[in-house]
Amino acid sequence: MPYYFTSESVSEGHPDKIADQISDALIDHFMAFDKDSKVACETLVTTGQVIVAGEVKSSAYLDVQSIVRDVIRDIGYTKSEYKFDADSCGILSAIHEQSADINRGVERNDPESQGAGDQGMMFGYACKETDNYMPLGIELAHSLLKELAAIRKEGKKMTYLRPDAKAQVTILYGDDHQPLKIDSIVISTQHDDFVAPRANSDASVRKAEQEMQKVIREDIKKHLIARVKRQLPDRLKRLFNEHITYHVNPTGKFVIGGPHGDCGLTGRKIIVDTYGGRGAHGGGAFSGKDPSKVDRSAAYATRHIAKNMVAAGLCDEALVQVAYAIGIAEPMGLYVNTYGTAHVNLTDGEIAEKLLKIFDMRPYQIEQRLKLRNPIYRETAAYGHMGRESEQKTLTFVLPSGQKEKYKVETFTWEKLDYVEKLKKAFKL
Repeated sequence: MPYYFTSESVSEGHPDKIADQISDALIDHFMAFDKDSKVACETLVTTGQVIVAGEVKSSAYLDVQSIVRDVIRDIGYTKSEYKFDADSCGILSAIHEQSADINRGVERNDPESQGAGDQGMMFGYACKETDNYMPLGIELAHSLLKELAAIRKEGKKMTYLRPDAKAQVTILYGDDHQPLKIDSIVISTQHDDFVAPRANSDASVRKAEQEMQKVIREDIKKHLIARVKRQLPDRLKRLFNEHITYHVNPTGKFVIGGPHGDCGLTGRKIIVDTYGGRGAHGGGAFSGKDPSKVDRSAAYATRHIAKNMVAAGLCDEALVQVAYAIGIAEPMGLYVNTYGTAHVNLTDGEIAEKLLKIFDMRPYQIEQRLKLRNPIYRETAAYGHMGRESEQKTLTFVLPSGQKEKYKVETFTWEKLDYVEKLKKAFKL
């Protein structure tokens, strides 16, 4: 019987995502000047205020104030009427030294024996619904918000847009688990109060709000949906039709938003960061953590495995789990679920056993394989850590002393299909 599945995303201006981006910008700066930095950095944002706290072991000294303000400015919080802007918000730093009890479990004389930075389990997932092996719902939700932010920053259309926004997409699936259609799209976008009431009455206020909502709804369909559709392959474009139900700013008004509307915290959008509720999640957030924290690095490694499995034709859908004990390098084991879609005459347990011989899942080896000791994390902190395109980039970082470091880095390395041929050979595909 057909069924519905819903996923959501949030924009870079959502309070929780502001916090994630600040935490990861600090990670990048620590890594740029000391690749061996150990960092766990949390951020809270609220009306006119940013609080940064965490534990650090690093030789680098950062201008936290400048880094935080640059992130907020880049996102678009530059106006005092937002009640949170880059130039006037207060910034409190409560970063202190990392616990020696944690550090002793991670660092070793032999780097290859580096222990996991914490216990826990991490999951990676991939499927064939989209060209980047991501579930369709979360991919569309990300695309809607990326394009909405692009429209806002271009400043030519929908000039009333403010940075905070959310999107939700509901897909109807058939019995074969393939998308049949997009059932509904929900978009809530913060906006200027661009229609003034004609009189000081409740009726005039309601009418002004209805006029704003009508303009935004029409613009979403005319400009945003059209831009997103143009980016899709034909097989996905056909899922957009006149029967989609649109809910645009369903409360009627969304002027108060960002950290003034809701407090934001690092690590509170872990499903947005991954697969939109598909597959599974181990519970650990990514942003604000250096790659010795397996919450982050092993989640990237399991996505890398799952994506290469599906791309190699080993299966049509894959969920991969790994687990660790704090201070221990070797994982507790590898779990694989191909949901009955495997194209080899092996059980999922047998597939997992072969994968462990191909992918070394010790924390240090993950860091080396995926080049995670580089300042590549700020970009991950909005619009998902998975399903992104790996690119070569040159980045510049500056210390309070004026010292500059230029880095040539490769982003989203866990999205590369660099193990497809190895998997085909190992599984005789």
